[in-house]
Amino acid sequence: MRDNVIKHSRHGLENHGLYNLNDIYWNLPTPALYEQALDRHEGLLSHLGPLVVRTGHHTGRSADDKFIVDEVGSHDLIWWGSINRPIPEYNFDILHQRMASYLQMKDIYVQDCFAVADPEYRMPIRIITEYAWHNLFARNMFIKAKTEELENHVPEFTVINSPRFHATPVQDHTQSETFILVNFHRRLVLIGGTSYAGEIKKSIFSVMNYLLPDKGVLPMHCSANIGADGKTAFFFGLAVPVKILCLQTSHVY
Repeated sequence: MRDNVIKHSRHGLENHGLYNLNDIYWNLPTPALYEQALDRHEGLLSHLGPLVVRTGHHTGRSADDKFIVDEVGSHDLIWWGSINRPIPEYNFDILHQRMASYLQMKDIYVQDCFAVADPEYRMPIRIITEYAWHNLFARNMFIKAKTEELENHVPEFTVINSPRFHATPVQDHTQSETFILVNFHRRLVLIGGTSYAGEIKKSIFSVMNYLLPDKGVLPMHCSANIGADGKTAFFFGLAVPVKILCLQTSHVY
């Protein structure tokens, strides 16, 4: 097992159940991830520089394949239903073990970064991916850790994303070969069977929706712009009802 970047956390990947890996690309900068993605034929460089990739049969989020691990610590705090659907801890653990076995002797990419900009609420996270372009997506989406922060970076939540690893629905208690599993006890998200990178972002946003309200913070999936008069306008996507604009809160991130 060889580390290709000197500046990386002392909190090793064995803490996530990953052993016997091949090359581990820690916190590669954007140009290096571009090169890796192109060299590995994960995508094409388009006019003016954007990296173009194909996400396969999943061209968007696969909401029906997302589950939350039903465990004692979070069971009574989750509104279970058609959206927040449970999966037993046992099935999560078995999938985690099989995914770790699948990744043995494979190259992987790691980004240590943060979710939430405010230092009072920001959460260190780690994104572990099978594809270089997924790591590039994470580096672009989340807040990059500074060089001096990397050595002591201990993630409070970790995402392991392995598109080529698939579940067996009958055995794994999933709906299909695709799965997005959130485990609040293990502070771990497993994503497999889909190359759509938005699952990484949405998983961490789901974690924020669970953790931040207890701290008096309302997470919103939007952008914001402050005008010359000091007033803030929120810009929501199509999935968020306009009436949310009427909500009042002391903190919005």
